[in-house]
Amino acid sequence: MITFANRLNTVEEYYFSKKLREVNLLKAQGKPIINLGIGSPDLEPPTRVIAAMTESLNDSVAHKYQSYQGLPELREAMSGFYKEHFGVSLSPLTEVLPLMGSKEGIMHISMAFLNEGDEVLIPNPGYPTYQSVTRLVGATPVFYDLSEENEWCPDLIALEKSDLSKVKLMWISYPHMPTGATASNKVFEDIIAFAKRHNILVINDNPYSFVLNDYPRSILKYKGAKDVCLELNSLSKTFNMAGWRVGMVAGRPEYLDAILKVKSNMDSGMFYGIQKGAIEALKCSKMWFISLNSVYEERRKKVWELADALNCTYDENATGLFVWAKLPPHKTAEAYIDMILKEHSIFVAPGTIFGSNGEGYIRFSLCAAIEELDEAIARVK
Repeated sequence: MITFANRLNTVEEYYFSKKLREVNLLKAQGKPIINLGIGSPDLEPPTRVIAAMTESLNDSVAHKYQSYQGLPELREAMSGFYKEHFGVSLSPLTEVLPLMGSKEGIMHISMAFLNEGDEVLIPNPGYPTYQSVTRLVGATPVFYDLSEENEWCPDLIALEKSDLSKVKLMWISYPHMPTGATASNKVFEDIIAFAKRHNILVINDNPYSFVLNDYPRSILKYKGAKDVCLELNSLSKTFNMAGWRVGMVAGRPEYLDAILKVKSNMDSGMFYGIQKGAIEALKCSKMWFISLNSVYEERRKKVWELADALNCTYDENATGLFVWAKLPPHKTAEAYIDMILKEHSIFVAPGTIFGSNGEGYIRFSLCAAIEELDEAIARVK
């Protein structure tokens, strides 16, 4: 038998990839599973997006290879979106690069900047892909603690006391996944100053800014940010286009040029129709966000009711597509979600998949209809 690459020894199959097989097996056995574990939007994209994609299919260039940097109109739309909603000026020619989803960007950035032996600051709890990609490229994850007591923001004073000599990158994500915490102006300013002191590239992974969040922020708005920061963003959650795989990375031209060297060797351009749809999405007015959030507000109230029925507590000021809930005392996350799955046929995510500091927490997704949430509440009660 042919042996596998050693790098596979450093990672495991993604948790949801494994767990959903179990969930689907239970469904196949007739169990009426309600899935509140995955943040895959179940709502429709804007109507104009579907229309633009459909109409584009008859364009003469629709089925050809596309530019590695995306259509000029797409980059214009992305820079316009950042200007309108974040107050950030980006050159569409040099400071924004379309991606096939921001998850792709995590790999591209890591390959562009990391060498074997470099260290990467990764939030605990945080998105598991930061760790797995770091290991796949031969770098070393260094976890920094986030806690409820510190409002899920980094303790930079504690980090300053550690050896940062090998640290090359730092991943942050505000609004934070999985907790829904937001970062203040001061937190962003302090992170930028920290990065400059230690010559660290900070990447803010920012796909949740417009979900139940009154004050969308980009780290690139702050003074000096472009010197040491990149930002990833996505249309997946903002416009219900998760399966379309449209994201972007924004920042300094030299940094984007390095990322493009990787990207141009890994794909042959984004499908034309998807780009045309994405352009229309990015032009949506603020009424789109108001309408979207009215649905999520109603769903979140139901999830809070479900969390109450499970004797969990939560922060009503948190934002984003999830409710991060603290378990009753002496309960462990994975055992608790297995109990809920077995007794109530409800799947939720254990906090531990996001890091050791997720122990004692579970995460509910808002990507379920009111009828499903009502049924989940009824089962628990």
